[in-house]
Amino acid sequence: MINNNKKDQGEHIEGLRSAIEHRATWFALMVEEAKKKGLDTEFARNAVFRCGSFHGNHKLPDTDNLKEFADAFLTDDVKKIFEMETEVTEDHLEVTFHYCPLVEAWKKLGIPEEDIDIYCDIAMEGDRGIVSTYDQFEFELGDTIAKGCDACKLHIRKK
Repeated sequence: MINNNKKDQGEHIEGLRSAIEHRATWFALMVEEAKKKGLDTEFARNAVFRCGSFHGNHKLPDTDNLKEFADAFLTDDVKKIFEMETEVTEDHLEVTFHYCPLVEAWKKLGIPEEDIDIYCDIAMEGDRGIVSTYDQFEFELGDTIAKGCDACKLHIRKK
């Protein structure tokens, strides 16, 4: 049964945003603790990329059709959580994010701006990992909210 109650849908999206903020919080704290021990952030970058690759290999369709990929990659909930606008053609997927719960979490933690940019790029390794599992697609990250831009721009193109 589909719930058409806007209040319930809003609470649902806020709950999902809160869950993403929670994960972003433990991610940042884990990286901060690793830095205290003299580790660089490469471990986190590699782990997030592996996670994305796992999702690309096991949770998304095996396709070279960008529209089919986009439908699975960008569910309605994901679009609402990140306030996304999407444009998809046979050769190009452009996604504009107007909100990022990860950046919001990092700001609440008082993470310095330059680290927020780094954490964002590490988090995007998940998307890079997903796209890496598609031989026909390539990934490009443009502007980001973490860099102080009004929106994030993500591009996936057919090779």
